Amino acid sequence: MPNPLTSTPVHEPTTDETVETDTPWVVIVWNDPINLMSYVVMVLQKLFGHSREKATKLMLDVHEKGRAVVSAGSREKSELDVFRLHEHGLWATMQKDDQ
Repeated sequence: MPNPLTSTPVHEPTTDETVETDTPWVVIVWNDPINLMSYVVMVLQKLFGHSREKATKLMLDVHEKGRAVVSAGSREKSELDVFRLHEHGLWATMQKDDQ
């Protein structure tokens, strides 16, 4: 009886087709009139492990520019990050990163 691992021919691809990797997703926190700036800094530190300085910079972007990208990654990770931000009362969305 032939060994199926050694008797099965392997066919090489016949095209130069490239596979695109999944575009990273970004999580955006939006400005709101409810949460205190100090609370936003604390949430960003707690959820993403940002330093106080980085969390403060992101919070100021949210406050002054209306939004800030706080994390990036796979779709599944970004969905979880948005969910966790919502649990803490922050307005967050996700979108494909176009960069």
